[in-house]
Amino acid sequence: MWTFLDINLFLLLIYCYFSSAVTSPLYFSSCQLQGQFHLNGIHKDGDVVLGGLFGIHFFSSYPDLSFTSEPQQPTCHGFDVPGLRHAQTMAFAIDEINRNSNLLPNVTLGYSLYDNCVQLATGFRAALSLISGQEEQVILHETCVGTPPVLGIVGDSSSTRSIAISTVLGLYRVPMVIILPTCSCLSDRQKFPSFFRTIPSDAFQVRAMIQILKHFGWTWAGLLVRDDDYGLHAARIFQSDLGPSGGGCLAYTEILPRGTDQAELKRIVDVMKKSTARVVIVFAHEGHMINLMEEVVRQNVTGLQWIASEAWISATVLQTPHLMPYLGGTLGIAIRRGEIPELRDFLLQIRPDLHHNNSYGNNMVNQFWEHTFQCRFAPPPAGWVEAGGALCTGQEDLEKYNVYKAVYALAYALDDMLQCEPGRGPFSGNSCGNLHRLEPWQLVYYLDKVNFTTSFGDQVSFDENGDVLPIYDILNWQWLPDGRTKLQTVGEVKKSAFKGEELTLDEDKIFWNFKSEEPPRSVCSESCPPGTRMARKKGEPECCFDCIPCSEGKISNKTDSMECTSCPEDFWSSPQRDHCVPKKTEFLSYHEPLGICLTATSLLGTFICAVVLGIFIYHRRTPVVRANNSELSFQLLLSLKLCFLCSLLFIGRPRLWTCQLRHAAFGISFVLCVSCILVKTMVVLAVFKASKPGGEASLKWFGVLQQRGTVLILTSFQAVISPHKNTHYHNDKIVYECVVGSTFGFAVLLGYIGILAILSFLIAFLARNLPDSFNEAKFITFSMLIFCAVWVAFVPAYISSPGKYADAVEVFAILASSFGLLVALFGPKCYIILLRPERNTKKAIMGRGIQS
Repeated sequence: MWTFLDINLFLLLIYCYFSSAVTSPLYFSSCQLQGQFHLNGIHKDGDVVLGGLFGIHFFSSYPDLSFTSEPQQPTCHGFDVPGLRHAQTMAFAIDEINRNSNLLPNVTLGYSLYDNCVQLATGFRAALSLISGQEEQVILHETCVGTPPVLGIVGDSSSTRSIAISTVLGLYRVPMVIILPTCSCLSDRQKFPSFFRTIPSDAFQVRAMIQILKHFGWTWAGLLVRDDDYGLHAARIFQSDLGPSGGGCLAYTEILPRGTDQAELKRIVDVMKKSTARVVIVFAHEGHMINLMEEVVRQNVTGLQWIASEAWISATVLQTPHLMPYLGGTLGIAIRRGEIPELRDFLLQIRPDLHHNNSYGNNMVNQFWEHTFQCRFAPPPAGWVEAGGALCTGQEDLEKYNVYKAVYALAYALDDMLQCEPGRGPFSGNSCGNLHRLEPWQLVYYLDKVNFTTSFGDQVSFDENGDVLPIYDILNWQWLPDGRTKLQTVGEVKKSAFKGEELTLDEDKIFWNFKSEEPPRSVCSESCPPGTRMARKKGEPECCFDCIPCSEGKISNKTDSMECTSCPEDFWSSPQRDHCVPKKTEFLSYHEPLGICLTATSLLGTFICAVVLGIFIYHRRTPVVRANNSELSFQLLLSLKLCFLCSLLFIGRPRLWTCQLRHAAFGISFVLCVSCILVKTMVVLAVFKASKPGGEASLKWFGVLQQRGTVLILTSFQAVISPHKNTHYHNDKIVYECVVGSTFGFAVLLGYIGILAILSFLIAFLARNLPDSFNEAKFITFSMLIFCAVWVAFVPAYISSPGKYADAVEVFAILASSFGLLVALFGPKCYIILLRPERNTKKAIMGRGIQS
């Protein structure tokens, strides 16, 4: 689909075609364009002529286009001194090159510089006049051969006009080197094949601004752009490059109206007031800013940090005492300036009388003189609105004024082309360009490869898109105590081939227009501290979020974390959720009170067993010891000692070997103990039966070897277990415990001990009333009651106790049952041996009946 610009270009080309006698695709014969459209310009002859398009006037006034008579040409007004300065800088650069014997020797450069009146139509007419040679002062050979009217064009000052003109020039491969348009849309070699510029693209300017936002932590900013290619392309780049990864978000994007639309300006300023963004980026020209600031002042909107594009950062019209309370402290991007030697003297020598005899049609100089000194020449120059006042003499004093690199780029490219050796050239058949038959497209080839350094130290080269190596100054609007304003350079942004984009800022030089005298805060949401994560607010930009604390077991150890990370298995989150700490380990320790008590009780039981064993050994020949099967008593005491000691395996941090031993030792010790009691009980019953007539045979089955064998067989069972870390009960700590290798096996172990105990209890219960002088069956019955009661209570308590408390319950059961057996079985005997020795005699025991 064709755009409005495409249609205009097409119609313009048709117009040019039918209004000219076409004898060449590019060059025309000595005919003229229809209409008396006199272009305002200055000219100088040369072997090679360079063209220039500059905005010497701000506005154009169009006559009434009724088409009832020949249309009159528009008139230009509103003289722009910087525009003339650009044109004169080109003239100076060409004059300097002509005086340089090392650059383009034996070649004289000339120029044709036109005023485009900041209008697309005027700029188009001037560009077509330059490449076709249709102005009356430029006469081509009728055969249309030789050097073209212009070999290249320097200008224009607007992105929109440069897009339109470069599109047409690109059709004929005429190189155009522009000095002011920064639109990134021009960096397209397919659309603009012969386009170059000595000013960085807006894409780099946007990235430079984003770096400034990042530097000061401004993640929330507003964007104001003008309604043209310059502003709209910048807005698109901001929206694509600015984000969480690029440094922030746009709170709003507003398009400034072209004129003084008060209602629209009021709406935009209302948006600025209501927004929480304290930073405002403006991509517009000073004319837009003037209209905007009138509304800002009217509503008294202060406390904003302005970021200026290169189009208005140097605008002195805005640096007034009236506006500095609002615009003071503005930071902005400015094109790097260079001091051009001798340019000031050249500009100071500009006088109408000096140009009158040496060139033709130099209307610009006369108009400049009339504008500056409010005088006029008689008669006034054609196409000029009279300034009024006195007549100009041409001798008035002139103050200092300041496209140099663009002209030198064309000159160096032309010089490289003319130094080509025949037969080794880059063109077809290895040919070179010839001064007498130059083609503009040949110059494009060399412009792509140009690389030189200016006299003031700036390197000039073009990338694959025709853009120059970018470098910007960062300027700050400073409001001095005496009321004056100062434009202070506070840093730079540049791009090198090796280091990429670099930002340098001297913050000590920056003036902040705030009471705190510090950079403002401009964020949608404050940063999320470590221990929290960012949760984006629904329906709002990425920079607007809530800070959600990390859940238990997860942490974030940096600011503005998107997610919380889980701690490793053996670690847990700190209370602040900002780092992982080792989990507390929980086990039945020797150092805690419970562990100390159980350890002491275990050692006490072991000690008592040892004392009782010593007593029994010492009194082994006494009737009490001998009458109660001393060998089984000794075995029982040893097994009880093992029961007390095995409880120590349940205390302390579980290790592989302790876990493997604890239940094996527990099972063997208690099976040995209960087996001894069972055999002891069976011996008691067998002895009683042997005392009856015909019962002697029962003693054959309970001799010493049979007793030992029975105990050995009964204690041959053992369990296999392994270590285990349990995190089931508490996530913030590790509970070390041993897990039974087989739950069924452990149940069988406990069941087996229980069966032996119950069997011992039943046999002892049957023999409790036997007529013995010292009937041990009563004490065995009592001990088995204690033993069974303890272990029946143990099962539910063990199952319901978590972690170390399960171990404590098991140790308590072991110690309680062991003490029950020790006291019940050996307490009465020790009582007789130690306290009632008179009863520890054979007579006393025999007096009570048959002894076991």
